[in-house]
Parts: sequence; structure tokens; C-alpha cells
Amino acid sequence: MSEEELEEEEHGADAVRMQKLRELQEGGRDPFAIERFDRTHECGDVAPLFDELDGKDVSIAGRVTSIRHMGKACFLDLSDYSGRIQIYLRRDDVGEAVYDDIKHRVDIGDFLGVGGFVFKTRTGETSVHAKAVSILSKAIRTLPIGKEYETGTGDQVHAGAMADPELRYRRRYVDLLVNKPARDILLSRIQVVKAIRQELDGQKYLEVETPYLQAIAGGAAARPFNTHHNALDLDLHLRISLELYLKRLIIGGIDKVYEIGRVFRNEGVSTRHNPEFTLLELYAAYCNLEDMMDVTQAIFRAACRAIHGGESFEFGGQTIDLSKPFERLPMIEGITRYSGITPDAFEDLPSAHAALRKVGLPTENEPTVGGIIEKLHERFTQPHLVQPTFITEFPLETSPLAKKIPGRDHLVRRYEVYMGAQELGNAFSEINDPIDQRERFTEQGKLLAAGDPEAHPMDEDFLRALEYGMPPTGGYGGGIDRLVQVLTGSASIRDVIFFPLLRPEK
Repeated sequence: MSEEELEEEEHGADAVRMQKLRELQEGGRDPFAIERFDRTHECGDVAPLFDELDGKDVSIAGRVTSIRHMGKACFLDLSDYSGRIQIYLRRDDVGEAVYDDIKHRVDIGDFLGVGGFVFKTRTGETSVHAKAVSILSKAIRTLPIGKEYETGTGDQVHAGAMADPELRYRRRYVDLLVNKPARDILLSRIQVVKAIRQELDGQKYLEVETPYLQAIAGGAAARPFNTHHNALDLDLHLRISLELYLKRLIIGGIDKVYEIGRVFRNEGVSTRHNPEFTLLELYAAYCNLEDMMDVTQAIFRAACRAIHGGESFEFGGQTIDLSKPFERLPMIEGITRYSGITPDAFEDLPSAHAALRKVGLPTENEPTVGGIIEKLHERFTQPHLVQPTFITEFPLETSPLAKKIPGRDHLVRRYEVYMGAQELGNAFSEINDPIDQRERFTEQGKLLAAGDPEAHPMDEDFLRALEYGMPPTGGYGGGIDRLVQVLTGSASIRDVIFFPLLRPEK
């Protein structure tokens, strides 16, 4: 159903529903005057508990999702987040006045409270035989509820509901009601976050909170959103990362910390990018990059188990297996494998530019060898990284917060983790040398002055914190949204965010 069709249908139905509401109110049965309803069970609990509840009284409430009138009786379906249950009503049981309301003034989308006993119909469906009914709320807009049916191959198809993606994201509250697959994806997201918390809590990480408003937006290469605090007359930024404040906590003696929270990046929108998204970052003292690999594998496996019941799942016609150790592939080795460009192409900037031109990529706006290496990685290697893979040995120029590889100072101890051809996380053996860190920030400052809006700013307070001493530390950061997107096979990151950012309605 398109937005235009939905609006047309709504406008045709609103007046009728409003008239029904007025009739209820004028008869002293205002549904909006009811404050609460005592339930013994949720809708989806009754059928699984039939053997225990058969013949017993229950009290349930939910939204009407189907009505079928049959003379002096009717069947209707009540639904809540737990599921649905069929209700059987007879005029002789609930009274003529109540039945008249059900028949003439209740619509799909309204909320009812029902008291009655559990039984099975002649077709074997678990139902509740209603003895008392209350109208708890009235929907004055029509719900675009579709129909579910089974194909000849046994597949379940949900058709006729709101289908326009833009409208679904804009009216997520309706999308959740009428599109079960969309609701299941978002409920899977909740399970993933819960599983990650349980995994990290079990490893004795402490969950903390750090500032959303920051004077210096650091910890990542990204453009921040800017704001102003009136009372302090202070320009501030919404955070782009959680990193630098979590490291301050490591310096402060809290050895294992993590945070799951929103970050904000003032950048483009795509199927893999939303301006605000949920980031997991964790840091552990006395740990290195390989320790972070172990933690990352544990997190991914826990997330997969939470929604798939095991450590493998189907993605794009392939089975992704997380039970095995993830492959470890140095970045330049991956470029050579998938593009044929050999490592000697990256000895200096002119030869790196020549390598770009050879494969038909533009050379402008690529001032460093490291940036060129990452661009080639994204172009040639990333599309092949369907199975979980750690890409290691990043160039120094693009990694201002990672330790150098001893004896190979142009590379750093960093990895990105990929799955489903998407980058899902980033980890470092963190710099704890304040002199080295200052030099990195200084180089980043030169890029910033040259016009790179994503270069890392100087952060004197963080440098001062490092000067008090930070133990060897491993750190990991990964987007929750992208992880859920891959695990659920969702086409867009918007599918896994409850309320993605959209342009205002006209």
C-alpha cells in the first residue's frame, strides 16, 4: 500500500470511526476513560498452555486484528507483542448492549479486554469463550493490516500491508503492527544487544556511560554534529566515538570497561550508514590485539546464537559459519590476492597513485599511501569477505590511535572484522605512549589544516591523561546496527533501527 493509497483509505474511514467513538461516549462507555485492565495472561501465552488452562477462566487484553460476525455470535482475534488468540463471543453470554457495541462500534485496531474460559473450537483452534468484554481504546485511523497465506512450497507470505519502505520507516509504529517480518527483525536486535551484554558481563567487563556532549569530538575519523551550550556559552559536538573517555577510565584504574550507546556522524546516508547509530566499544587493560580477536569472536557467536540458535546462519545463499576461528588476512596481502597489485606499489606516493590509475580509480584527494591502500582494500578485497575475517596490518596514516608494528613502523597493530562483505568492527593494540600519541595528533592536525574534515583533532586533556600512565590495553569498537543487519539479512540499516532519521514530511 502506497502513502497516497493509505491516506485515501484513512480519510475515508476516519469519519465513520469518529462517529462510532461519539456513540460510545454518548452512551457512557468512553473507551478513553478506562485507565487499566487486569490480565492473567498475554495473548500468545494461552495456546501453549492449553493443557493447563482448558476450561479455566482467563483475563486477556489486546488489539483487534480480525472480526468475523455470524448472526448472534462472532469470532475475533486479539493480538499483543506475544502473539494472538481467538475470541468467541455470543450475544447471550456478554449481553445485548455489549454485543451491539462489538458488532457496530468496534473496528480492527481497537483494544478490548476479555474475560472468559479457554476451550478448543470444532476445528481444533485454542480460543477464549468470552463472558465479559470491555472496550479499552479506539483506533480512529484504519490499520493497513494485510493477510498472511501459505504458498504451494510452504512459504509464509505477508501481503497487502503497508509496503512502501519510506512510509514504513516514517510510521514505524504502524510498521511494527502490520508487518510481522519487520517486527521480528527489530525484536532480534533486542536479543543481540542482550546477548552481547551477557557475554561481556560474564567476562567481567563493567558497563559505563560517557558524555554525549564533548568539547573535542575524537576517537574516530568522522564529521561531528555541532551544537552550543547557552549557559556556558560553549560550542560543543555530539560524540562520534566512545573511545577517548573509555580510555580515561582505563587510566583511572577500571581495567575492563564497555559502553553500548548512540554516536552521531554528520555524514551521508546509505543502506549501511545512518547519521546516528549504536556503537559498542570495549577496552581491557593488559590485553592486546589477539585478545580483542577472542572477544570479538565471542561477541559475534553470542549474537548469532541469540537469534539463530546456533553459530551459523544463511546469508545471500551462503552459510556463514562463526564456529571456526575467523580468518586473519593482512590488508596488503588481501589487495594482492584480489587485484594483483603487489606490495612494491606502495613504497611511495607516486607508485601508489600509479597503482590507482592502473585499476581505473581516481587519484585526486588521495594525499597518503595509507589512504590509497585502504581505498584499494574497499574496492577489491571487501566484496569477497563474506565469511568472518579479520583484516590486519593497517597503514599508519589512517590509524592515529594504534600501536606501530615493531620493525615495520609504516603499519600498525589494528584489525577490522568483516562478515557478509560488511565492515562490522575495528580493534587496536592501543597507544599508551603519550609522546607517540602527540606526534600522531600533530600529523593529523596537519591534515586537518590542509582541509581534511575527518582528521583527528588535538586533544590536550587526553594527552595529559596518558601522561599519568595507561597500561598495555586492547580495544574494540563495532556497530550494533550493521551486525544485526548482517545476521538478519536485512537490505538496509534502516530496517534494524527503530526510528531511522528521515527528511521531514512535506
